Amino acid sequence: MISRRLIIYFSLTLLLAVGFAYYTKEDKPQEVVEKEAVVQKPNKVAVESTSEPKKQVNQIRRFFSRGIDKFPIVETVTYTSRVEWLKGRPAWIADYASHYNTSRHFIARSLNGKEDYISQKVSPGDNFNILKPDKEVSFHLLVDLSKCTAKFSYEDHETNEIVEIKTYPVGVGRKDSYSPSGCLTPLGKYKLGQKIAIYKRGVENYFQNKKTHMMEIFGTRWIPFAEEVENCTDSAKGYGIHGLPFIYNEEKDEYIEDISVLGQYDSDGCLRFLEKDINEIFSIVITKPTYVEIVKGSEDESSIRCEK
Repeated sequence: MISRRLIIYFSLTLLLAVGFAYYTKEDKPQEVVEKEAVVQKPNKVAVESTSEPKKQVNQIRRFFSRGIDKFPIVETVTYTSRVEWLKGRPAWIADYASHYNTSRHFIARSLNGKEDYISQKVSPGDNFNILKPDKEVSFHLLVDLSKCTAKFSYEDHETNEIVEIKTYPVGVGRKDSYSPSGCLTPLGKYKLGQKIAIYKRGVENYFQNKKTHMMEIFGTRWIPFAEEVENCTDSAKGYGIHGLPFIYNEEKDEYIEDISVLGQYDSDGCLRFLEKDINEIFSIVITKPTYVEIVKGSEDESSIRCEK
């Protein structure tokens, strides 16, 4: 009788010992794993939030829109051939451009509702935009040489508001270790000038003492630097913003834009834009004060080929 009770006692003791060992071996580590998982969750969320790409600003349409979303520095007018500020003959688009200090290219794009800066077919009652004559504004291009980008904005001097419009890819000067900028493009703030040019097929002139087709050098638009404003490492003379060079294709008998040099250190120091981009900028800025500020950017982002 006593031996049977001892056997039952020892059996129960053994079962309790095994159960305790199992608990300490399995449950405790599981509890630690759960705590570690809780700690890791915030880190995972943080990584996901920082990996989201930054949206590119593009508000160009607000210059040419005739709706309520147009920029406050823009006004929509209705065309009529008889105007009080012009006597003796009908008024044309060029007359509106001169009166409102707005380029005819700007008016043409708004009138045509597309990227057509040339056609000026207009009838009484047609609407188009002009830059408000009572608004004192200036335009700005901030060029980052390390990224080969140009950030376009305007400043309303009445409200002191600076509005970012769009960022463009650009080509810049060839690498030069002796230049403060590291390339042939200078650093500093420059004002653009009035001696603008539009180039078409067949237009020739002298460049570096050699007669050449200007489209092969400057594309279709040229706006020169006119004066040094602040922290300039070179004089303004000889520099400017213009389109990408065009290459003549003999087989097709046409000029083709050389987009291979966009986003590269390849020019003699000027800033190169895609043809559609320089046409766009040209139409907006040529009648208003415009400044180009060129900065070196982050040293660790510089490379033989600019970022895109």
